[in-house]
Amino acid sequence: MITVIGNLKGGSGKSTVTFNLALWLMRHGKTVVTYDLDPQCTLSDVAHVRAEEKHQPVLKVYTRYVKPHFKEVVEEYETLIDVGAANMEAMRRAIGLADRVIIPVSPSQADIWSTQRFLLIIAGEARSDKKPPEVSAFINRADTHVIVRESDQAEEALRTLPGIHVLNMRLCTRTIYRRSFSEGLAVSEIEPSGKAAKEFEIFARHFYPEIQ
Repeated sequence: MITVIGNLKGGSGKSTVTFNLALWLMRHGKTVVTYDLDPQCTLSDVAHVRAEEKHQPVLKVYTRYVKPHFKEVVEEYETLIDVGAANMEAMRRAIGLADRVIIPVSPSQADIWSTQRFLLIIAGEARSDKKPPEVSAFINRADTHVIVRESDQAEEALRTLPGIHVLNMRLCTRTIYRRSFSEGLAVSEIEPSGKAAKEFEIFARHFYPEIQ
């Protein structure tokens, strides 16, 4: 299974999602291959922090400087690909091979516009010899204060876009996600019973319901 996590707009949290999802899969016994095809290399950086701190299991990340042989890993492993707009060639290639695309969307109008354009790119990479990828989006870095309705409004706007499945779940703005990167640990490793770990568990199981 090849899963692309991406969006055109920077700061959507795609590397955070990829990192935590990869470690969640590994914790459940899956062999995972990850690719960081964004020139910012944020996923590579956090994997380096994890390695320096000698946390287990080791997360191996292939960068944009390594030509990824996607076809060699699709049958055998769970493949997660972090893509960004700064490397459009790699983004298009990854989408063309993806079984599904997950789009984290921050709650702002600019992110909705960016997602709309990203959907056009996904549609443009459709191949006649392959089933189009399943496309899902969700509100990431959602508001936690009940009075703030920006996340609700962004989710409503997302639901008006064609060719996309909007999840009935969100990942919220939480300090622990930033700690996750600085410490090289998944949120479930830092606080296994915390709010972030619980919400991410629900998120991950949506995409991998077969995992017990």
